[in-house]
Amino acid sequence: MSEKIEIQLEYPMNCSPKVLYNRLSTASGLAEWFADDVQVRGKIYTFIWEGSEQQAEKTLQKEDKLVRYNWVDEEEGYFEFRITKDDLTGDVSLIVIDTTDEEEETSELWNSQIADLKHILGC
Repeated sequence: MSEKIEIQLEYPMNCSPKVLYNRLSTASGLAEWFADDVQVRGKIYTFIWEGSEQQAEKTLQKEDKLVRYNWVDEEEGYFEFRITKDDLTGDVSLIVIDTTDEEEETSELWNSQIADLKHILGC
């Protein structure tokens, strides 16, 4: 088994942190862009893609700023969304942090997913 590395990707987002946070932290918001369907039981989120399922536990959240999901079946696997807002310009960015053993493939997947998110948000 190969060693996991942490990658960090940043995307400028033309929307409010509150609207963005809703799409990152709720089952209905995530189902709009991240997975075909998302089901929640307590802190366990079941993500469904083309018939396959993967579970993650929401382990960290800070309203309008941060959400982290730890994959249930991977000891150290997680992904995290951080929302930043520049005090001077008011620009909002989404930072995606993910653990992977395929950096290029994972980056391309996030680029595609975030493009879908931006389309849904109209930004």
